[in-house]
Amino acid sequence: MVKQERAARTREVLVRAAAEVFAEEGFVTASIAAISKRAGVSAGGLHFHFGSKTALAEAVARRASATLRTITVSRVPDGNALQTLVDSTHELMELLARDPVVNAGFGLCAGTGAVTLTARGGGAGWDLRVQWQRWVEGTFRAAQREGRLADGVSPQAAAAAVVAAMVGFGVLGAGAGGSRQFGPSGVTPYWQLMLPRLAARGSLGELVPDGSDAVRASLPY
Repeated sequence: MVKQERAARTREVLVRAAAEVFAEEGFVTASIAAISKRAGVSAGGLHFHFGSKTALAEAVARRASATLRTITVSRVPDGNALQTLVDSTHELMELLARDPVVNAGFGLCAGTGAVTLTARGGGAGWDLRVQWQRWVEGTFRAAQREGRLADGVSPQAAAAAVVAAMVGFGVLGAGAGGSRQFGPSGVTPYWQLMLPRLAARGSLGELVPDGSDAVRASLPY
């Protein structure tokens, strides 16, 4: 049991180290040596747990996908799908800012990393952007059923716009030189601009652009 626990801890350290290196350098540029050094695990130890860099990327993608589910598919709109969506975008942006696994997971969905994962049969199922967009679109459809979505607003088009904005905020707000207006604190102004266009007449007053009470209490900004 102790040996199994030690192995699980080592795998956890390796996944986080790989995520940090992927986020900083990109999948193609990242090296096993850099990941091994970051984790404080020998190259031999790394290969014992993960046979290749792609296997590490798959582990990062799986972990990021599971974390994303905690703020998407596990969250059921409770009478106000639009507020649920607003809350989830605040949580997602905070995750992108502080969780290297989620950050790297989104990065692995694009470019050569995505091609590599898909070629091995895993990338399509762990594509966080697809996962996120499907949930956002489903939430807009829920808002439409509730009568809270403005007439003429397409759930599909609205979802595409929100997903593009949040992913863009995550990219532009990343790193030490990232702009605050594109980081987590930029989500509130975004919703202040968008909600009057998306919400049905009479529903706007029910919505809180900076997140519901529970979400605001959990955020550092």
